[in-house]
Amino acid sequence: MAAEDFLCDFCLRSWASDRPMVEGHKGSLICAECLADAHRALVLAKAGVAPSRGETCVLCLTEPEKCWRSTRIEGGPLACLTCVKRSGAILEKDPDSGWTRPGA
Repeated sequence: MAAEDFLCDFCLRSWASDRPMVEGHKGSLICAECLADAHRALVLAKAGVAPSRGETCVLCLTEPEKCWRSTRIEGGPLACLTCVKRSGAILEKDPDSGWTRPGA
């Protein structure tokens, strides 16, 4: 598989060495830029959207109370607060990613 086969579920950009990603269930992916947007919305602004009935977080497949939806894809997938925090912790531990939580 080539790098262009790995797309962020939230912006549809492909994986690149300067665009680290975190993988969720069933191969779902969130890139560092989308993760930063989600972190700013859910953690820093304490905002988010309520999912529609039956809608799940694409990263963990649970039905969250509050989540983030990218504005880059109309009606795109959701990321829950738990997954945003966990994905951020994963990228922060990887020295090659260069990612830090917004506001940290």
